[in-house]
Amino acid sequence: SFACGRRFQALMPLPVPPAKRLCCRPGYSTTCRQGQRAGGTVCGGSGSGQGGSSKTQSPESLLDIAARKVAEKWPFQRVEERFERIPEPVQRRIVYWSFPRSEREICMYSSFNTGGEESATSGENVDETRLPFRRGIALLESGCVDNVLQVGFHLSGTVTEPATTSEPEMVCSVAISFDRCKITSVTCGCGNKDIFYCAHVVALSLYRVRRPEQVKLHLPISETLFQMNRDQLQKFVQYLITVHHTEVLPTAQKLADEILSQNSEINQVHGAPDPTAGASVDDENCWHLDEEQVQEQVKLFLSQGGYHGSGKQLNLLFSKVREMLKMRDSNGARMLTLITEQFMADPRLALWRQQGTTMTDKYRQLWDELGALWMCIVLNPHCKPEQKAAWLRQLKKWNSVDVCPLEDGNHGNELPNLTNALPQGAHDSGTRPHRTVFTRAIEACDLHWQDSHLQHIINDDLYTNYCYHDNTENSLFDSRGWLLWHEHVPTACARVDALRSHGYPREALRLAIAIVNTLRRQQQKQLELFRNHKKDLLHKGVTSITNLEGWVGHPLDPIGTLFSTLMETGRGDEDSSQDMNVMHELSSTFASPGYSGESYLALAVETALMGLGQQRIMPDGLYAQEKVCRNEEHLIAKLQEVDLDDTLVKIFRKQAVFLLEGGPYSGLGELIYRESVPMHTFAKYLFTCLLPHDAELAYKIALRAMRLPVLESTAPSGDMSRPHHIVSVVPNRYPRWFTLSHIESQQCELASTMLTAAKGDARRLETVLESIQKNIHSSSHIFKLAQDAFKIATLMDSLPDITLLKVSLELGLQVMRMTLSTLNWRRREMVRWLVTCATEVGVYALDSIMQSWFTLFTPTEATSIVATTVMSNSTIVRLHLDCHQQENLASSARTLALQCAMKDPQNCALSALTLCEKDHIAFETAYQIVLDAATTGMSYTQLFTIARYMEHRGYPMRAYKLATLAMAHLNLSYNQDTHPAINDVLWACALSHSLGKNELAAIIPLVVKSVKCATVLSDILRRCTLTTPGMVALQLLDATIGAYINTTHSRLTHISPRHYSEFIEFLSKARETFLMAHDGHIQFTQFIDNLKQIYKGKKKLMMLVRERFG
Repeated sequence: SFACGRRFQALMPLPVPPAKRLCCRPGYSTTCRQGQRAGGTVCGGSGSGQGGSSKTQSPESLLDIAARKVAEKWPFQRVEERFERIPEPVQRRIVYWSFPRSEREICMYSSFNTGGEESATSGENVDETRLPFRRGIALLESGCVDNVLQVGFHLSGTVTEPATTSEPEMVCSVAISFDRCKITSVTCGCGNKDIFYCAHVVALSLYRVRRPEQVKLHLPISETLFQMNRDQLQKFVQYLITVHHTEVLPTAQKLADEILSQNSEINQVHGAPDPTAGASVDDENCWHLDEEQVQEQVKLFLSQGGYHGSGKQLNLLFSKVREMLKMRDSNGARMLTLITEQFMADPRLALWRQQGTTMTDKYRQLWDELGALWMCIVLNPHCKPEQKAAWLRQLKKWNSVDVCPLEDGNHGNELPNLTNALPQGAHDSGTRPHRTVFTRAIEACDLHWQDSHLQHIINDDLYTNYCYHDNTENSLFDSRGWLLWHEHVPTACARVDALRSHGYPREALRLAIAIVNTLRRQQQKQLELFRNHKKDLLHKGVTSITNLEGWVGHPLDPIGTLFSTLMETGRGDEDSSQDMNVMHELSSTFASPGYSGESYLALAVETALMGLGQQRIMPDGLYAQEKVCRNEEHLIAKLQEVDLDDTLVKIFRKQAVFLLEGGPYSGLGELIYRESVPMHTFAKYLFTCLLPHDAELAYKIALRAMRLPVLESTAPSGDMSRPHHIVSVVPNRYPRWFTLSHIESQQCELASTMLTAAKGDARRLETVLESIQKNIHSSSHIFKLAQDAFKIATLMDSLPDITLLKVSLELGLQVMRMTLSTLNWRRREMVRWLVTCATEVGVYALDSIMQSWFTLFTPTEATSIVATTVMSNSTIVRLHLDCHQQENLASSARTLALQCAMKDPQNCALSALTLCEKDHIAFETAYQIVLDAATTGMSYTQLFTIARYMEHRGYPMRAYKLATLAMAHLNLSYNQDTHPAINDVLWACALSHSLGKNELAAIIPLVVKSVKCATVLSDILRRCTLTTPGMVALQLLDATIGAYINTTHSRLTHISPRHYSEFIEFLSKARETFLMAHDGHIQFTQFIDNLKQIYKGKKKLMMLVRERFG
């Protein structure tokens, strides 16, 4: 019989993949086929057990049953080799049944996710009508598919794309090859460049699936040619050449020449190719996947570096791999190999390694998913040994590349491998090999599924007699006869994930239940063990980490896998009726997974609680630590979607007690290791769930979880080399918690949740307050809690909760003490808030903070914010104070002000004077403090400010006194003619002038001594000349003239031509001052002559001087 070989592309209207085998007929003669029709029949014609419009259903024929099975499993060449002659009806039924009958795979290969799931996966509202699969259905249903023809294992047709406003109508020629119910190659005239099938291929495929009776079916073309005699064959060839002469004539002539040549290569081969004749024995039976497009698309997405939604697109490709694995499609591993090769070829890997920088978080997550998918692939329970060996070689090759990313980012992994736990401190961290993202998959290649007990678990094989020994650590059953599976937990859960991923939901569920029952038994055993040794452990004050790697945040996500497996079953989320039947069967088989009446949902919830409560060490590295937080929050978010019923509340109570009493195995045990992952986020969730049902237990959990020992500085008494760090369980570890700020914020959230819940309960509030003060070490977080408590206590719809207000105040006071001697940019806000809080608490609180101000505030804060606010009218009105209370507060404020003025007169004296205005003795005391400090610690600016305040308050002589003291500190040089103190000097002179001649005469010498600026002295001279006594005025005039002379020489030293005109104006002002003297004219002339002589080199300037002054 004929089979497939390399086809002649030029003879085809569309290019199709090369034919795989050559067609020949042994013992061929022109008469052996007589009586067989060369024409075709309709697919659903005679002999069809499917199709037709008959309303009655007849049993399927044996021919169809057999043909369907052969079409699914056998390559057509094997059929031909098995039988010397195959009747034409049999060939037709095999060819008929060889086309895919399910739309599911066609959908999978033409959209990112089957059906309408893509929008959910992508996280956006995707227009499903634009997906190739949906568009293909629309084209089919609108009658756009035409000229459909099936010749053997080849389907062709045309699909018309209707015209749009921007595009004309387009007719696409589509060709599809198929084999054993899989589409093996597709071509389309639309020129589609994508990983997935275009809408036109979808439309033609679905036409054949949905309307087989309308498709004309022919046997392979070689079979038809066998029926022709020489004349018919010649006519056939000549007509074919005539119809397509422009395309095929050169090829036809070339073939003719080769056939007529005795020694040509074509004559050395028996038979001829037929692209319609089906698959050969050696052909791999898999769906068409455009490998080049997979590589190009992945390369493009990676080059975009996370922009344009490339990360989302890559995640969708990973989802497609999982979808293929679930359908047990061999293209899953093939596609993942192509993706991995592009990831490994990403040029950024070498660049990051060279620069020592880390990859982005989202990119890092993509690598994680890559590693997890390889783990699933190598753990396929039904993969062939040669397949696994090939994957192992490929994984080792990638693993050996220098730039291959490490499992935990840029840090070496100190976690145990898959098959055995690492003894504590067994190896030095420096000698441990780095683990890459492929290491776990490589290790998983050593795992097998042949264990008889494992087979009993996943295959539902019942033990006829089981023997339970409660004292045996690795018993195969628990006390109720439930199957157990003892294996490194992440490894066991990786098996579950692999079973789910490869489309074995029943087996995955059975193994998941066995693992969970094992975990529960271990938890019970650990609790009993701890209770027996509790007194000894607590007396020593030590604990141990039983898990160096935690289950939550683990690269294999064991708890997430168990939870998802059980939840999907509990909710019936599996996506086919077949899977639903499996679930129904399991529901009857496992009517009570753990104990009577327990549901899969309850089992899932308990599993999550056990995993979240496990005491585990904080891993090294920023990425690994962020992953712990992210996975914990993700799992809790899943739990929050579950509505708690009475059964689940019982589980919460049971697990809460286990966690509190679980010793070193629990993150909420009495003693935890310093570097254990904190339980704040988990405890907040437990607290919220338990509070309505068991408040006492809820508070026990939350208060226990408040601790954060990594911030405690207590070290074991025997270790003096590291006084601030507890010795670590792993040698050479130094705690570097990159996520500490996030952890502290979660601790703060837990405390805030408890404060909110405890409103109105004084005993609980006091307990929570003590816990906050003991465990929270960040002033900003304590301040936030203080603010939260204040808001809760003063809600508008209820009376203030005075106990909670006091808690708020107490926390605020703690913040004040913590930040008093440290720089904090929010300090001013904190002080103002504390006064507001104290005001709400009452007058005694205000009085208290003023009495102990020195432990809470700086002198400046105490006077300018605290005392000033307390003495304001708004505070008096807010508190409804009587006269006696007002006076007591005022007295405390004055005492505070005087104390602050003594401690910091420079910054507090003015505030002290202001606060003491209404009390004569206090005011005089404050004034005396100013005078005492004036000669030593206070600046002229501060003294001038207080002096002006005194004048404003009606104490001009005191103002004058302070002004003279300020002048003693002042020194204005010749060029400081814009100094801010000039106004103060002029004011002081004006004040002296208003007080009388004696005061003015006294201050002028001080001015002359302090001010060397000619323009300022000139200004003072003009203002004071009329009333200044003769000798004093003369002293001021001489000083002014001297200042002008000195300033002139100073300016001329570095003068530039652009300042010449300005200098001439300056000399004009100087002349005005000179002329005020008795012999001023003569003095000025001499002065100018001197300038001309000294600076005669500055010819242009001196010419300007002569023009103006002669």
